[in-house]
This record gives sequence, structure tokens and C-alpha cells, in this order.
Amino acid sequence: MTNTIKLTSLSSKGGCGCKIGPADLSQVLKNLPQAVADPNLLVGLDTSDDAGVYKINDETALVQTLDFFTPIVDDPYDFGQIAAANAISDVYAMGGTPLTALNIVAFPISTLDKSILTDILRGAGDKLKEAGVTLVGGHSIDDQEPKFGLAVTGTVHPDKVRANTGAKPGDKLILTKPIGVGISTTALKNGLLTEDEKQNVTKVMATLNKQAAETMADFDVRAATDVTGFGLLGHASEMAAGSGAGIRIFSSRVPVLPRVRELAEGGTIPGGTKNNFAHLEGKVMFPDAMDQIDRYILCDAVTSGGLLISVSEQEADQLLAELRKHDVDAYIIGEVVNEHSGTISIQS
Repeated sequence: MTNTIKLTSLSSKGGCGCKIGPADLSQVLKNLPQAVADPNLLVGLDTSDDAGVYKINDETALVQTLDFFTPIVDDPYDFGQIAAANAISDVYAMGGTPLTALNIVAFPISTLDKSILTDILRGAGDKLKEAGVTLVGGHSIDDQEPKFGLAVTGTVHPDKVRANTGAKPGDKLILTKPIGVGISTTALKNGLLTEDEKQNVTKVMATLNKQAAETMADFDVRAATDVTGFGLLGHASEMAAGSGAGIRIFSSRVPVLPRVRELAEGGTIPGGTKNNFAHLEGKVMFPDAMDQIDRYILCDAVTSGGLLISVSEQEADQLLAELRKHDVDAYIIGEVVNEHSGTISIQS
């Protein structure tokens, strides 16, 4: 069947479907003129947050985001599911409820079977249905390299926005999905994963952050972000900088996908992961005993990762228990501290 084609082989970069690296992106954005000040813009470009938030009235603000990438798995239906879960996640990270979505399609319509695109859109559609999101349209272009994603709009109460800038010393940090996705998907492209490992990493990426977001809504969450292309330490660094606090992460508590270290030791490390590590120079204090492989893993570029949640110390254990009660794979991995403001320290 034509829809069994190795989709990842059609990507010029492949691997993790990474964003433009943080260093390159900052170089581009710093030369742009300042946007016109608007008091209704609650979250914009300045804090590197997951989505924009615009206040409509005292009860409602819009949450807007978009994301798309090249295939990171070979099954078209799974690719659609992952792309949809990834795009919707930004709204969950802001504490919002996703409402509508627009498909973004680039596809070599004259060289690949149209059923492949049908399966991509079907996978995304089923994931949108699971999230309770209505597809309202989209845009497509004929392109040599397949790409797919969505623009998603949601709502949130203006006083309940979960930005990445409110973490306070004493907070505990909870992570709701394992890392190592970039290394695993690069290994998948190179034929180095078993069938069970393929299914496992696909399931992780295709799982919505809906349950995690709905569960954290009832707790004293000070800040949140989803862990994606800039990796765990990249997004934690943005939280530390935006919050004006330090972050301490215990590496032994961070959940990692099976066999990731073995794959990394064999050289299966995506370029985006290495770029993330380089960008964090001077922002992360690693223990001398930690080798380069473990440092790369903590910076690994993720597609459709979990939420990193900063919650008050008094409610952390209860939130963790509630997340696990609802089958969310959550772990307390660190804490927010007064020391080394704006930077991260790694401990074993």
C-alpha cells in the first residue's frame, strides 16, 4: 500500500522535527521593531511563552498558537495525531481551553499518493475530536517536502493565565511526560528502534496534555510551559529567566524514555539537541561528574512533550497524586530557589 511509505525519508532534516534553534531565533527576532503597545495583550513575544494571550473582556481572553513540522514517524495517521496533540498543547500550557483549529498543509500532491494526506488529516481530526476542538478550515500548498500542523485558538479567564513567568522560590516542579523524544525519533528514522519502542514513543507524543491541564487547574500553579523543541532545560531556562528565580533540577528524578542513553552513546543525537545545549552555555550549572551524554539528554529537543508545572510546595504532593490518579505519567523533578536567579543548577 502506498501509505506505508517511509515518510521520514522525505524530510530533508528528519529526526525530531525541531524548531529553529533558540540562538538563531533570538538573532532574528532581536532586529525586529517593537510591536505597538496594547494593554489587552497579556502574553506576547517578550517572554518566549507557549502562546499569545489577548484579553477580549474582563471574563475572556483568547489563546492563540500554531505549530507545524516535517514527518517524525512513518505512519501518516500517527503523524497527524502527533502534530495535532503538539499544536493543542500550547493552549493547555497557558491554562486555556482549546476551541478551534486550522490545518496547515504542505504536501507533494503530484508525487505522493493522496491517501497519505487523507490519513494525516484523519489522524489530526480524530485527535481534535478527542480534545473537543472544532476544525474550522485550513490552508494547503504543493511542496516537495511534507509538512503538517495546526493553528489553534482557545480561551482562558484573564486572571487564570498560566504563563511561564510566575514561578516562586519554594515551588516544586512537576514534569508530565518523559524526555528523550528527539533522540528516539532520530533513532526511528535510522531504523534503530524495535516495534515496541516505536509504539511507545509514538504513544507519548500523541497523548494529549488535556488531562494534565484540567487536573492542574484546581491547584496553586504559579507557572507552566510545555516541553518541546528547546528541550527540558531550554524551557526551564525560560521559566527561570521570566520568573526572576533559580531552578534546581534533580537529574535522577527526570523520566527518560527507554534506551535513550544507549542510543545517544551510539551517536544518535539530533542537531537540535546539540544546538539547545550550546545555547544554554552559562545558563546551566552541571555537576562535574555528569558526562556529555547525560547533559545532551536533559537538553534533548522534544516533539509534543509534557507540561512543566511550577506549583506551591504545599500542594505539590497532592497535585502529583491527582495527576497519577488520572493516568498522567508525572514526576516531581526539581524546585524553584532564591539562589542563582535566572539560571539552572543540576544535581543528581
